[in-house]
Amino acid sequence: MLQIRDLIWGLLLIGCAAAIQVEITPAQGEISVGESKFFLCEVVGDAKDIDWYSPSGEKILANRPDIFVSRADETTSILTIYHANVDNAGIYKCVAKNGEIEAQATVQVKIFQKITFQSAPSPQEFNEGDDADIVCNVVSSPPPTIIWKHRGSKIQAAKDVRFKIMDNGHLQIRSIKKTDEGMYHCEARVMARGEIDFKMIKVIVNVLPTIRARQSEVNATADTLSSALLACDADGFPEPTVTWTRNNIVLETGDKYSLNEDGSELVIKDVTKVDEGDYTCIAKNKAGEKAEEVSLNVFVQPHITYMSNQSASEFDEEVIFTCEASGDPTPTISWSFQNRQFTEGEQASWTRPDKYESLDRNIVVRSHARVSSLTLKNIQFTYAGQYLCTASNSIGQDNQHMYLEVRYAPKIQGEVTVYTWEGNPANISCEVEAHPRASVVWFRYGLQLPTANSTGITIYNTPTISYLEITPDSQNDFGSYNCTATNVIGTESKEFLLIQAEVPSAPEIQRVEPFSSTAVVEFEEPDSMGGVPIIKYKVEWRLHGQSWTGKEYDAKDDMTRITIVDLKPETAYEVKMSAINGKGEGESSLPRAFTTEPVREPSAPILEVKGQNGGESLKVNWTTQDDGGSPIERYLVRYKAKHVSDWKPQLRLPHNSEHVVLNALDWNTEYEIHVVAENQQGKSEPGIISFRTGTKPTVIPAVDSGSGLGTGAIVGILIVVFFLLLVGVDVTCYFLNKCGLLMCIAVNFCGKTGPGAKGKDIEEGKAAFTKDESKEPIVEVRTEEEHTTNQEGGGPTEPNETTPLTEPDGKTVKDGNAKGETELKNATAEVKTVPNEAPQVNGNESKA
Repeated sequence: MLQIRDLIWGLLLIGCAAAIQVEITPAQGEISVGESKFFLCEVVGDAKDIDWYSPSGEKILANRPDIFVSRADETTSILTIYHANVDNAGIYKCVAKNGEIEAQATVQVKIFQKITFQSAPSPQEFNEGDDADIVCNVVSSPPPTIIWKHRGSKIQAAKDVRFKIMDNGHLQIRSIKKTDEGMYHCEARVMARGEIDFKMIKVIVNVLPTIRARQSEVNATADTLSSALLACDADGFPEPTVTWTRNNIVLETGDKYSLNEDGSELVIKDVTKVDEGDYTCIAKNKAGEKAEEVSLNVFVQPHITYMSNQSASEFDEEVIFTCEASGDPTPTISWSFQNRQFTEGEQASWTRPDKYESLDRNIVVRSHARVSSLTLKNIQFTYAGQYLCTASNSIGQDNQHMYLEVRYAPKIQGEVTVYTWEGNPANISCEVEAHPRASVVWFRYGLQLPTANSTGITIYNTPTISYLEITPDSQNDFGSYNCTATNVIGTESKEFLLIQAEVPSAPEIQRVEPFSSTAVVEFEEPDSMGGVPIIKYKVEWRLHGQSWTGKEYDAKDDMTRITIVDLKPETAYEVKMSAINGKGEGESSLPRAFTTEPVREPSAPILEVKGQNGGESLKVNWTTQDDGGSPIERYLVRYKAKHVSDWKPQLRLPHNSEHVVLNALDWNTEYEIHVVAENQQGKSEPGIISFRTGTKPTVIPAVDSGSGLGTGAIVGILIVVFFLLLVGVDVTCYFLNKCGLLMCIAVNFCGKTGPGAKGKDIEEGKAAFTKDESKEPIVEVRTEEEHTTNQEGGGPTEPNETTPLTEPDGKTVKDGNAKGETELKNATAEVKTVPNEAPQVNGNESKA
């Protein structure tokens, strides 16, 4: 009974309480810091008020910014927590009231911190060698566990003492190296939630710059518009920037300086002495900076800063030239006059002056540092002229001329004796040296020339020479003539003698060397020339008892041999000689007898070789001294390279040949050449000569300088040239061999046989003639005849003692025309000769 009553009271109490019921959704809440979340409070039953209370028990008002309470309707209320933080954690209570009746529900809100990387910057930079602290600040609740990885592997500080994970989670690397550079993995873990997050941090290791000057000292020359290059090579990470300073002033590109793109090279333009000094090269990057000094040494070429001309009179006591020069190193000063040098053995200084004296003590050189003096004592007229001062040091020199003007009385020079003959003009030369210039007069027997009644006398004056031209017509015109020169300093006179010239004395025949058809006469020139030069020698010869045959030979310097020709073999002759000068022919020498040799083989030819065509051809000239008394019939030529034993086929050349051209020779090869003259009596000894051909030239291909011709244009030009060659060949065949396209057209359309038809048989006969048994090569043969004119040399530029100083007149022009005709007649003629045997060379075609 009691139990039923208790049950009934309980049901009544439950019914009264159920009148208001409160429920919060969600029943519990977890919020990450910074997140927002709302809770819904639902009331079952009639409730007038629905309120929310914070964990501290305070009623939450509707106007709080972080926690917002709003009533959606009469039965629900919403609690919203914005951007939760740890202070918002706790038990929140929702209370519903209706009068004395109330009901409530609670919800526990937990605020936790997710893994958050507060500071993990990337990249992080350190200097090589520093203790690096790699920052990775992570927060979470509960606090996270930090793991570091590098290059895919976990960093284990226990194994590498350089690495250490700090209490704050940072990674410390002691004495970080460039090899430590790279990506580092900072990983945070919260075991309670199984939460994990990471950051990749790039670590950059900067390397302090290193710098090295390419040259610690640079030399330059001043005042030559030249430049100096100063260079430093820098390295480091990141790439350092290079700057240059001088006296703590940064140098920049401008009119004076020029820097390359990376600043490593400094060019100093137009170097002068003030540019000398130290320049600092600075390399700088994030890791720091390094500096290096480069010294610029500026040398100055010598420059003569002072010099002066001097003047003096002959026999003055002394004259002093002074020469000052600047330069670095200090220049050495030397003096010269014409070919004479005045130098000091060592460079002079202020404390130890050097002195140089000439042997006659008339020239003294003294030097003090940059100043030198040249003292000339006892002045003579020969001292006049330009004196050269030379300042020199190790990098150059400077020259300046100083002029010494010497005033002196006239001094007469010239040949005292002059030879001529009656009717032949002669010039007496009075050469005068004087300063100032002297006036010159001529006297004879105390009377100034020319006199009123003098004939055949003319005077010509030049600045330094006075010519007295005399054409004597009697013995009275020979004798003494006086030349007197006068200036403001003094006067000088000199006597000149005009002497009657004589014919030369007889030359003396020393020896006669006979051959079969020639003889060589060796002689000594006459003891007396007669006062004027010998112009010809006359040689006369005869058979015993017959009249003399003679020939004149032009006289040459050191002429002691003359060859007479066209003699008969085994015949006795006499020979005599005389000399001829301008006055006439002198006496003949005593006759000298000789007998020619019997008829025999010719003498050996004398050979001379000349290279042709750049060296691969040789021209061999020869001269035969004696034909042996029998006409030369032919010349035989053999040649071979010295390093081989086989001779080339022998060449047979006609009797009038004087040279042979050997073609297609090897380059840079020594050849031996034999030439034999042959007459009816036999062959001469060979004339032998050796000769090396030239070195083959190196062909340098032409460089295309942009002619603008394309490939098509070049091909077109080649086609046109080829076509023209074909036309030329066809025309040649038509006119020479009666063949080709033109010949076909002429025969078929015009009925013509073509030019040269008459000569066809001749050509065939010639072809048959050339097909003989001779295997000898054909060579180009020329006959050269040398002629000499019987004229004296051209007129002298200045008159001499036997040349009249007359003005050109009609006779001179006439003589000039006659000279031109004579030269035309005597011109050397080259005649191509075809030998009778028609020789051939190595299969080459014969040249006719």
